[in-house]
Amino acid sequence: MTLIEAVVCGIIQGAAEFLPISSSGHLALLHAMFGLTDPESCVTFDVMLHLATLAAVICVYSNDIFSLIKAIFTMPAKLFTGRAKELSGAERFALYIIIATAPLGFAFFLEDAVTGIAASPKIIGIVLILNGFMLLLGDRVGKGNRSSEELGAPRALAVGAFQLAAIVPGLSRSGTTITGGLICGLDRGQAVRFSFIMSVPAIIGANLVRAVRMVRSPVESSQLGVYAVGMVFAAVTGFFALKLLSYIAEKKKFGIFSIYCFAVGGAAVIFG
Repeated sequence: MTLIEAVVCGIIQGAAEFLPISSSGHLALLHAMFGLTDPESCVTFDVMLHLATLAAVICVYSNDIFSLIKAIFTMPAKLFTGRAKELSGAERFALYIIIATAPLGFAFFLEDAVTGIAASPKIIGIVLILNGFMLLLGDRVGKGNRSSEELGAPRALAVGAFQLAAIVPGLSRSGTTITGGLICGLDRGQAVRFSFIMSVPAIIGANLVRAVRMVRSPVESSQLGVYAVGMVFAAVTGFFALKLLSYIAEKKKFGIFSIYCFAVGGAAVIFG
């Protein structure tokens, strides 16, 4: 991989991880475009880029995340002693994040199907077009006023099901989960907040699995510097993409990204 390719992949990952245009779909298309056919090196670089965007989430939502970490340690005592009604807002939020993450356990059984989709630019294009329609739906729902702390366990599980669907390359995790949150009655700003904070355990879990492959196939030392540059661009781009999406979600402007998904998806179907 060249330095220019790493920079382009880093910028695309940073933007697409948070903007509702599917980072997995874009990385798969870029790998095909750049002729990156070695699956092990692609996995290694993808893991490093995802860690960079994880750093962006932690930076933007650091106060929430540290509060939730503390709540995870205080919450069980109340749950297991029949004092669930005494849970604080942070403890309820932490509980709902855990519940929303649970459906991802099924992702392991879908890995082969997902890998097959990632290898086909035409299929990714079709899914990107479907993603565009989903974003249009996101602009038309969302009249709820619930906070993340008021979501409730059944609705948290429903948002988690939306996140599971987003493992398909071409479906945006952020767009899918934000739309799911809006359907479940979250306020638009809270839907964004819940979506990105629930991405932290999702990103960590997914990349722990991928890291096993990295151990089997260590990174060539000559590529470390190139990968590091890609990570920096992914983290910086991701930070600004997070801020931008929060603004766009509030203004109900997902239609902008729908047009983009239709264009890129259509191009992938025609030329893939």
